[in-house]
Amino acid sequence: MLQEDALEGVGTRPFGVYVHVPFCATRCGYCDFNTYTAGELGSSSSPGSWLEALRRELDLAAGLLGTPPRADTVFVGGGTPSLLGADGLAAVLDAVRGSFGLAGDAEVTTESNPESTSPEFFAGLLRAGYTRVSLGMQSAAPHVLRVLDRVHTPGRPVAAAREARAAGFEHVNLDLIYGTPGEREEDLRSSLEAVLAAGVDHVSAYALIVEDGTALARRVRRGELPAPDDDVLARRYELLDAALAGAGLHWYEVSNWAASARARCRHNLGYWLGGDWWGAGPGAHGHIGGVRWWNAKHPARYAARLESGELPVAGQEVLTAQDRYLERVMLELRLAEGLPLEALDEAGRRSVQDAVAEGLLERSALADRGRAVLTGRGRLLADGVVRRLVG
Repeated sequence: MLQEDALEGVGTRPFGVYVHVPFCATRCGYCDFNTYTAGELGSSSSPGSWLEALRRELDLAAGLLGTPPRADTVFVGGGTPSLLGADGLAAVLDAVRGSFGLAGDAEVTTESNPESTSPEFFAGLLRAGYTRVSLGMQSAAPHVLRVLDRVHTPGRPVAAAREARAAGFEHVNLDLIYGTPGEREEDLRSSLEAVLAAGVDHVSAYALIVEDGTALARRVRRGELPAPDDDVLARRYELLDAALAGAGLHWYEVSNWAASARARCRHNLGYWLGGDWWGAGPGAHGHIGGVRWWNAKHPARYAARLESGELPVAGQEVLTAQDRYLERVMLELRLAEGLPLEALDEAGRRSVQDAVAEGLLERSALADRGRAVLTGRGRLLADGVVRRLVG
């Protein structure tokens, strides 16, 4: 699957492991991730069979990489990883540790649904070696949660964040979604107040996207709910950015804020800065040395491929030089450090000057550091700025 030139340099670049847990108790109306409820899976898959298949994939991956690099970061996502319980998540990390090993300062994150956590759960995660927890909050407003089909009670994410901190976790993230139909400005303000009261050191906030094939998309198409309004989304973003910055959490990526450099998510920075990662689990995507691949989506099909001794790869692509160029501009420009001017071609460098003149890129960052850095207005129009720079 990986050509020799893709394997060159493995271990010299940041290396992460992403593990996809495909299980959810219920399906949220806005979510298009590769997830399955117990009723959808029936007897075709279980957490036990998934974990056994995961171990096989990680062992095959380590063999393919030769002398596998130790993981600098591990991120367990989903789905709802916390449904595995602390013991199940400990087994996941043991599998990664057994196949790849962990760097001495490895960042190890798991996503969790607040409703499937407890003080004992967080204590167990800490003993297992996890260093960071990411909790899905989305909103503190009950009517917003109902539109999103979220099942947790409004106050539970804040309580869970406090429990994680009390257990000894220094790094705790809360996720927000803004722009949900029916959300008012005061609803977002209340959500932000709750986030800040939780004492977390990281916040991720995303504008609601109505994904095709979801229950939410069907409701919008039938006229039951209005589609998110771009002007409203822009005002919401400015509100949350000001509130978070005022509380000492500063943006380091367009949709992510942290209280310090140590609080930034190193695993995600590996994605944005072109690092290597092995994506393990049903539907997971991986990237090594310019080769990207994705696994079979259904847990039963994923496990069957591994039982036959094969990696469960469903498809792959080799990134061209132009692909890598486009991705570097698209991803690095979203970071607070911005993109070095020398990374752009001649046309891109000319476009930078126009973007500065229009207030989309910071003039001082370009003059003092030779970097293209989005202004506040530029962050609202980041996709458009990228299109201009790549022609």
